[in-house]
Amino acid sequence: MPTSRRAPRRLSAPEPGWTTSADVVIIGSGIAGLTAALRLKDHVDKVLVVTKDRIAAGSTQWAQGGIAAALGPGDTPGEHAWDTLVAGAGVCDAAAVQVLVDEGPEAVRELIALGAMFDHDPDGELSLTREGGHHRDRIAHAGGDATGAEIQRALIAAVGAAPEIEIIKHALALDLLLAEDGGVAGVTLHVMGEGQRDGVGAVHCRAVVLASGGLGQVFEQTTNPIVATGDGMALALRAGATLRDLEFVQFHPTVMYLGVDAHGQQPLISEAVRGEGAVLVDFDGVPFMQGVHELADLAPRDVVAKAIMRRMLDTGHDHMWLDARHIGGAEGAAAFWERRFPTILATCRAHGVDPVTDLIPVAPACHYASGGVRTDLHGRTDVRGLYATGEVACSGVHGANRLASNSLLEGLVFSRRIAAVLPEELPAPRDPAPDARDVGLVAGETREEVQRTMTSRVGVLRHESGLAEAAASLEKLGARAGAAPDLAAWETTNLLSLAQVLTDAARLRQETRGSHWREDHPDRDDVAWAGHFDTRLIDGEAVIEFVAAQPSDVLDPFARPDAASVGPTSNHEGGSRS
Repeated sequence: MPTSRRAPRRLSAPEPGWTTSADVVIIGSGIAGLTAALRLKDHVDKVLVVTKDRIAAGSTQWAQGGIAAALGPGDTPGEHAWDTLVAGAGVCDAAAVQVLVDEGPEAVRELIALGAMFDHDPDGELSLTREGGHHRDRIAHAGGDATGAEIQRALIAAVGAAPEIEIIKHALALDLLLAEDGGVAGVTLHVMGEGQRDGVGAVHCRAVVLASGGLGQVFEQTTNPIVATGDGMALALRAGATLRDLEFVQFHPTVMYLGVDAHGQQPLISEAVRGEGAVLVDFDGVPFMQGVHELADLAPRDVVAKAIMRRMLDTGHDHMWLDARHIGGAEGAAAFWERRFPTILATCRAHGVDPVTDLIPVAPACHYASGGVRTDLHGRTDVRGLYATGEVACSGVHGANRLASNSLLEGLVFSRRIAAVLPEELPAPRDPAPDARDVGLVAGETREEVQRTMTSRVGVLRHESGLAEAAASLEKLGARAGAAPDLAAWETTNLLSLAQVLTDAARLRQETRGSHWREDHPDRDDVAWAGHFDTRLIDGEAVIEFVAAQPSDVLDPFARPDAASVGPTSNHEGGSRS
C-alpha cells in the first residue's frame, strides 16, 4: 500500500503582473479570518484580508445551529470538554480541547459585545438549546436558525468600520512565496477583477494566516458552498506544512435529500431540529435511534450518520425521514417553525416539503473536515510565519469527529490566540527566494471525475477494495497534468491533491473510528490506531506518517461529570425531547 505519491509543489501560473505589501495577509473572510483581522489591526501596521468571492460567501454564513459554549446555569467547561472528547473518539488533543472550552465563554461574550445579536428567552437570558453529543443546553443561536449569517453580519460591520483592514475580493490564493530559509515572504493571488489588481499578482508580507475553510467540494453532495475547494490546505502542503487527519471527514446525518442526481451544495437540516424533539424514522414510520446510543436522535454525528446508512442499506432505500411535525408543544408546530427555524422552513418549502405537515427526506452528505493543516495551540504551522485557524486547520479539538457547534467556537478561540502571539513573532520583511519548485495542473473538467470517485469509494462507507480503486483512478487523473492555468484548473488541482492524500490516509487507517467507517475493519482499535496520519510534501513526494497519540489524549483526562448533575434532556424553549 503506498504511503507516498508525487504531487505538484507549485501551481502553474503566469508571473505576477502586480505587487502590493502588508504586514499580515489573512486568507478567508469567515468567523476565523475576520476575528483574526479585527484583533490584529491595532498591533501591526497593515492587515490585508483576501476573500475568494464576496466577503460573506464562505461557510460561516451557512451555520444554522449555533455556537457551543458553557454559558448556561450549571454548565461547566469540564462538561463541554467531556462531550467534545467523547465525540472525538479518542484522538482529540486534550490540551486543545481544554483551551477551547475554557476560553470559549469569554470569546462568545466578546462576539456579543461586538454586535452579534443572539436570541434570548422571555426573561432576557441567552436562549440555549441542545444538539447531538451534548449533555447540556449550551448552543447559543441567532435568528432562530441563522446564527452564522448574524455572526457574519456583525463581523463585516466591524471590519467595515476599521480602515486599517484592507480587503481584496474575488481573489484565489495560489501559492506562498518563500524566503531562503523556507519561511513566509508573501503569497501569490489571482484576482478576478479590473484595474491594477487583475489577474495574477504578488503580496509581499511578513506572515500569512490561513482561514480559508474546508474541502467539501471534493464530494458530489456537500453542505459546503462552492468556494470550499481546499485551497488553503493544498497551498500549505505545497509550502512544506503538515496536513493531519484528512481521513476524518464528517458527513452530516440530516441533509435534505433532493434525489440521486443532486450535486453541489445541498440544504442542511440543522441538528437543532432534533434538539427540539424531531426524530428519525424509516419508511415504515419506525424510529430507529432508540437503543443505538444513550442520546438516541441526539447522538454524536458519526453515530447518527452510520445508523441512517445502515437502515438505508438494510431496506434498500436511498434516504430516511426526519419527523418534526410534532415539535413546538403548546405553541403549535406552525408557529414554532416560523419562529425557531424560519430559514430551514423556507428552504424545505422551496423544495416542495412542508415540515409542519410532511416528513423531511434526509441522507448523510459531506459536511466538515475535522483534519487540516496541523497547528499548535496558537495556530502556528511547520512553516515560519504561516498560521492556520478554523476549518482549514487541525488544532486537535475535533479528533475523529467534530462535536456539533464547536466549529464556530474553534475559529473564534484560535484566531484570538493567533492574534495574541503573532505581533511579537513577526519576522523582518524578507525577499522571496527564486522558486524552482516543479509545477503542474489538471484541467477543470477533471473535477467531476474526482467528485464521483470520492463519493462512490471514499464516502460514508469505506472498504479496502473501493479505496484501492479510488487511489488508482485518482492517480490516473493526476497523470493528466499539463493543463493551461485558469481558475477551474487551479481549484481542481487543489481538490485532486487533497483527494489523493485523504484516500491514502483512509486506506492506511484500518479501523473504524469517529467519522471514518471501514466496513472491512468495523471495530475501533486503540492499540494499533490511536493516533494521527500526518502528510508532508518532501521533494515532491506526499509522505504519510503515523504519529501515536499522547496517552493523556487517549485516556480522556477529564472526569466525566456526574450524570445526576447533568440532569435529563430539557428544552429552555418549550416542548419535549425523545
